[in-house]
Amino acid sequence: MTFATLGLIEPLLRALETLGYQTPTPVQAQAIPAVLAGRDLMAAAQTGTGKTAGFALPLLQLLTLEGPKVAANSARALILCPTRELAEQVHASVAEYAQHLPLTTYAVYGGVSINPQMMKLRKGVDILVATPGRLIDLFRQNALKLNQLQTLVLDEADRMLDLGFSEELANIYRMLPKKRQTLLFSATFSDDIRLLAGQMLNDPLSIEVSPRNVAANTVKQWVVPVDKKRKPELFVHLMRKGRWKQVLVFAKTRNGVDALVDKLQGLGINADGIHGDKPQATRQRALDRFKASDVQILVATDVAARGLDIEDLPLVVNFDLPIVAEDYIHRIGRTGRAGNTGEAISLVCADEVNMLSAIEMLTRQTLTRKMEPDFEPEHRVPDTDASGQVVKKPKKPKKPKATGGGGKRNLGKWVDSGEVAPAEPSIKPVRKVPVFNTGPRKKK
Repeated sequence: MTFATLGLIEPLLRALETLGYQTPTPVQAQAIPAVLAGRDLMAAAQTGTGKTAGFALPLLQLLTLEGPKVAANSARALILCPTRELAEQVHASVAEYAQHLPLTTYAVYGGVSINPQMMKLRKGVDILVATPGRLIDLFRQNALKLNQLQTLVLDEADRMLDLGFSEELANIYRMLPKKRQTLLFSATFSDDIRLLAGQMLNDPLSIEVSPRNVAANTVKQWVVPVDKKRKPELFVHLMRKGRWKQVLVFAKTRNGVDALVDKLQGLGINADGIHGDKPQATRQRALDRFKASDVQILVATDVAARGLDIEDLPLVVNFDLPIVAEDYIHRIGRTGRAGNTGEAISLVCADEVNMLSAIEMLTRQTLTRKMEPDFEPEHRVPDTDASGQVVKKPKKPKKPKATGGGGKRNLGKWVDSGEVAPAEPSIKPVRKVPVFNTGPRKKK
């Protein structure tokens, strides 16, 4: 199968040839004809398998061949993304595909001045890539009208719910024309997203080209147990031992990112960090320097788990495990992309055992453990497996009670010196799913 057999027009085929695209990926082969046919669509595929081209190529073709010229302060197609980084990446890809077409594209997001964005929208754009919050700001300031919208694309909708965009999505839905095409693309589709799709889509075609919530088999994964306080020391040890050249590191909190970057820089290691508190220009500069190999170690919160497309990134390190298990798939999906191989290492301490168990149950695999000499944890990380069970170490029998004298004494709870008290069960954050007033939908 070739892109030509999928029915794409010559300017798109020329752009794909320039970009070196040879054969459609499975998600592209199924999605492109469906989008060209005007169907609403839900498409799930592992990260790095070409989902952006799966919706962008047919969308560009439809806009080229159909519909009136875009009006002032309007957009004919809207692509919603959860983060600024993903919005920039998606827009860059769309612009490359559209290089031989008479279409305009633009990306809007927060963290930068809104005034240049308002100026750009005055002439209208054919395809607008946006984060939810900035889109609503532009709409409320009358800088953007959506009555000409033909197609809505939700890219990584599950992440939007994780980031708390449920209310924004509901508001955006009310702003849109009833008659339109709606496309949902993601690496994972939770039950919440399937509920959302039922409210937003009209008789959608469902595509799942890989098992649900399974990490790419091009990524070699393993776990290194370690005490929490020794994680920075272990990371530096592994980096020097493995002579790592380019590493993307994920930490749980913004303070955690800053602390690790400070430590690495203090050791003379070329490191930088990105998180939600940093200005967009600073974040983009750090990403650009990392892609250009001017920065060796990039430390990030999950703001960068989606939207980073780095060619031949060899290694991802989970300095902290993610709270939401699905984010593990997106994190390690930054490596092993487009048929390349990669590695993902997770540094896991005792109080992360329930997160580890949730990841293994989600991905249906037990991650290999590799103990690093001189870093064996004092606080044991209980064994886990893909069934979601945490295997606790048997306790020693209690000593017999002393008899006679003194009455009862509260000696507290016995815990063996090499054992950790069982952690509290992990509770997955509840994501609020927007409820839309759907009403009757007109058939297209």
